[in-house]
Amino acid sequence: MSLTTTDPFSELRAKQQQVWSSGDYNKIAAFTVPVNEAAVVAAGITPGETVLDIATGTGHSALAAARGGAKVTGIDYVPALLEIARDRAAAERVDAEFVECPAEDLPFADGSFDVVVSAIGVMFAADHQAAANEIARVTRPGGRIALASWTAEGFVGGILGTVGRHVSPPPGAQSPVRWGDESIVAGLLGDAFTDVASTTAVVPVRFASAAAFADHFLTYYGPTHSAYNRLDDAGKAALRGDLIKLGSTSDRGGAPGSVFLQWEYRVVTATRA
Repeated sequence: MSLTTTDPFSELRAKQQQVWSSGDYNKIAAFTVPVNEAAVVAAGITPGETVLDIATGTGHSALAAARGGAKVTGIDYVPALLEIARDRAAAERVDAEFVECPAEDLPFADGSFDVVVSAIGVMFAADHQAAANEIARVTRPGGRIALASWTAEGFVGGILGTVGRHVSPPPGAQSPVRWGDESIVAGLLGDAFTDVASTTAVVPVRFASAAAFADHFLTYYGPTHSAYNRLDDAGKAALRGDLIKLGSTSDRGGAPGSVFLQWEYRVVTATRA
């Protein structure tokens, strides 16, 4: 597809790009390595296959696939994150290139890829259906996809829900955690895919305290950082307080002097019809 100035999601996409360019997502991406690895494993990527990593961020999934001998392309619409991904690929000397573009307008021919993956990425597209349509378009018949997303019921879903209670999402925004529901993803993919299935898992994460968790996300994670800086002092204190409460109530225990969190995600797999 080709996005035009009449695209109803263009303004929303621009706002989202600004959000993800704020903070320092590299400080958050480090926690998501297990999610990226799980998506690559679920996709069953083999040496020599062509792989597209949608919303690659700093390149975790792309590099994981490239290390296994795949020919990988990663896309994202945040230039600073792509530069990190390129530097990492160069340092590792793997076959991966990175292209700046949105998930809804991929500059690739129909059926270009054997495998399409996205870990904590396509779920944040402005236009969910357009992104799903593009996934279908660029995946070859018989090709495979693996899409990993935070669930609504999980901890990161709780973060996003907390932010939404303090700062309303932009008009037209769709909840990203929809992609954490297999039935919704199956609906987005439609008849273009068969054998839709999914599994859930968790990422174990530790912080020194619930306050340390809240401050880390308010400083570095685009959605919380951006929302926090739109609030007045009272609003900032309220958002920080609710995030601290979320961290405290979600603590799974373990080592003293820390907060142990488990971030649930779902990996949806399917085969191109």
